[in-house]
Amino acid sequence: MHMDAEDRTLLEQVSRATFANPFGDERWALDAELAGTAPDADDVVDRAVARVAEVRERVGPMDEHTGRDRTLVEHALLFDAFHQFADDFDALIRRQRRTNDPVPFEPHRSIARYLSAGGWPRARMGRVFELFYQLRRGFLFIRDSLVGESASMRTLRASLWNQLFTQDVRRYEAHLWDRMEDFSLILTGETGTGKGAAAAALGAAGFIAWDEKAGAFEESFERTFVPLNLSEVPGTLLESALFGHEKGAFTGAIRKTEGALARCPAHGMIFLDEIGEIGPAAQVKLLRVLQERTYTPLGAARPERFRGRVVAATHRSLTQLREEGRFRDDFYYRLCSDVVEVPTLRVRLREEPAELDALLEALTTRIVGDAALAPMVREAIDRDLPEDYRWPGNVRELEQTVRRVLVTGRCGEPDDRPRGDAFARARDGDLSARQLLDQYCAHLYAIHGTYEAVAAITELDRRTVKKHVVAAGDAP
Repeated sequence: MHMDAEDRTLLEQVSRATFANPFGDERWALDAELAGTAPDADDVVDRAVARVAEVRERVGPMDEHTGRDRTLVEHALLFDAFHQFADDFDALIRRQRRTNDPVPFEPHRSIARYLSAGGWPRARMGRVFELFYQLRRGFLFIRDSLVGESASMRTLRASLWNQLFTQDVRRYEAHLWDRMEDFSLILTGETGTGKGAAAAALGAAGFIAWDEKAGAFEESFERTFVPLNLSEVPGTLLESALFGHEKGAFTGAIRKTEGALARCPAHGMIFLDEIGEIGPAAQVKLLRVLQERTYTPLGAARPERFRGRVVAATHRSLTQLREEGRFRDDFYYRLCSDVVEVPTLRVRLREEPAELDALLEALTTRIVGDAALAPMVREAIDRDLPEDYRWPGNVRELEQTVRRVLVTGRCGEPDDRPRGDAFARARDGDLSARQLLDQYCAHLYAIHGTYEAVAAITELDRRTVKKHVVAAGDAP
């Protein structure tokens, strides 16, 4: 088929758009250029898809071209088919959310016919199903889990996309789609910023193989994310929680129990929250997992193979912990193929004040099913909290504030509001150091709900934390 210079130029744009990060500025600019409209137009994607379909019809199927022209038509076919069948993948994702068992994907036959008509080889059909499904999950989970249009949140979403597909989807598709388990990640950021939400989005969007015989993907993404908060596991039980144990491995081990590593399926993800809380012995054993991809359950004679990816998170400075000798350098360097920071709420609101309303809409929708009550919550926040309130508990504190307002109609009585007033009194010299620590511990306890969480943040032991919370009058 004939392809003129104008077609070739447009298909080069399509090729770049096909593999561009959907959360990056480049993708929006490319879609707008393809659509011939402004980047913020409501129908920019629909217009771009329509134009690509038009040029594909004009130049014909990919197997009627050679060289670079064939590659360009192949990329246009992928762009076209992905958007044509996006709704089918979305429906599959909704059904899969309701069960841990893989569900059939009936539209695969229609997709296969569409791709075959465009010249896509039958031998590569399963791989394109896998790529489309992962791309769609990655986009939806990152978009829906991480709300906000501040610069730092846009950067975060783009960074998480790269953690799934690297900065070049073509390189990922050719070489790395089944090797991402070798790339560990550390998420940093203050307590309550949403590190767990970021990790969960990654964990649900990893590679899942296609089973042609069953007409379904082999695994449910509901099982591919295995979280473990290390600060909540007593030191004596940490190894069992991670590696599992055999019956009789220790006193009280009355049955064989799988650890988090065993529950993580191939290409799944284990999320180790508060990685800064574990001691050197556990660090050594986890380092061996990362290096050798094996572990041995307590009391077992043979090692097991770990088939997933490790993502860790901490609110602490790992640099400081390393300088203090509490975090091993070799473990750190093996763990951090990359480090991604989750921004604080105060930074997000400073960059984009309207982000508060977007968050309130998302949170009220999550809690009560729709966003109709978000304006009432915003009114209470404006009335009860200082204009420059810093949200020390970040998004987690905001969510608890939403719940309090929905129940009581206010952010709190003057004496049990978030402790901005106490900190102001300290700056004015009206509080002793002990009283300030009492109020600070009580404030953190009101946000996080456990003495253990407050102890992790303040680096005090649990009993000391409880003493301060009781002294502040906020203990249950």
